[in-house]
Amino acid sequence: MEQPPRPPRQRREPEVPEAPVALDERGTALSALIRDVLKEFEVEVGAAVDEVVVTVKPEDVSAICRIAKDDPSLDFKYLRCLSVVDYIETLEVNYHLFSLDKRHKAVLKASVPTEEPHVPSVISVWRGADWFEREGHDLFGVVFDGHPNLTPLLLYEGFEGFPGRKSFPFHEYDEW
Repeated sequence: MEQPPRPPRQRREPEVPEAPVALDERGTALSALIRDVLKEFEVEVGAAVDEVVVTVKPEDVSAICRIAKDDPSLDFKYLRCLSVVDYIETLEVNYHLFSLDKRHKAVLKASVPTEEPHVPSVISVWRGADWFEREGHDLFGVVFDGHPNLTPLLLYEGFEGFPGRKSFPFHEYDEW
């Protein structure tokens, strides 16, 4: 006896509570310092949990990263991570920065459109950005303008689509 096809299950979205902002004195001082150092740029300085968050225009990313690294009061010589987040309408490129000497951290965020996601490469600022930018290009389709080698890092040459994006079609499966 043939079974009728099962209707697709609705995906259950977990409720994730938001952590409260808890900047300490160092984080509060860093927020003020960043506002002062980057006053010539249009930036929004805020906080998320225990980290200073700086939202910038995509075209200013390279210049702001250079200042963040070279300015002795900021001293962000270490790029901890570069990640891309898909918010469906937009992609957000996040630069997680850390100062080894001053022991402070911040996240630089730039939103780019999903249709033509372009942001300047920061490989000239931090050589370690090479792998991160290639990964962001492979999985999300972000073009890092000025990057010397955006050949596939994780996917094979000719792979169609961007598997990091929420719109990428995966095989149907049942959640447990």
